[in-house]
Amino acid sequence: MDDTKALEELRRRIDVVDARIVEAVNERLRLVDELWRIKARLGADRLDPDRERRLREALAAANTGPLTPAGLDELIDELLALVKRELARGGR
Repeated sequence: MDDTKALEELRRRIDVVDARIVEAVNERLRLVDELWRIKARLGADRLDPDRERRLREALAAANTGPLTPAGLDELIDELLALVKRELARGGR
C-alpha cells in the first residue's frame, strides 16, 4: 500500500473512531440524565465523590495506553464537566 492510500485508510479509521466517541458520549448523556431523574425522585445528591473515585480507578485500570495517566485524568475531568454542562443546557 502506498503512503497516499495508507493516509486515506488511517483517516477513514479515525473517522469511524470519532463517530463512536460521539455515539458513546450521547449514550452517557442519556444514561446520566436518567440517573439524575431517579436521584431527584429519591432526594439524593446528583454528585457522588465516592462514585467518581471508583470511576477514575476503574478507567485507570482499564487504560492500556498510549494515553498517559495525566491524559486520562484530563479526559475524565472534561467528560464529567461536559456532561454537567450539556444536561444543564437541556434544562435538567
